[in-house]
Amino acid sequence: MAILKVIEVMANSSKSWEDATQNAVSQASKSVKNIRSVYVNEQSATVTDGKVDDFRVNVKITFEVK
Repeated sequence: MAILKVIEVMANSSKSWEDATQNAVSQASKSVKNIRSVYVNEQSATVTDGKVDDFRVNVKITFEVK
């Protein structure tokens, strides 16, 4: 039986929500091993002069505890 833990991470990107999600996983993987999945819980963006300039995600990252 595997024991899994979930952490919540917020991340951003100037490119896309997908890139923001990758940033969240990349940063989390620096201190958390055995990441199994990521669930995008919430997406938002900031707008400047009528253009989206920052994509933000709130994700849940699941990893196995050994």
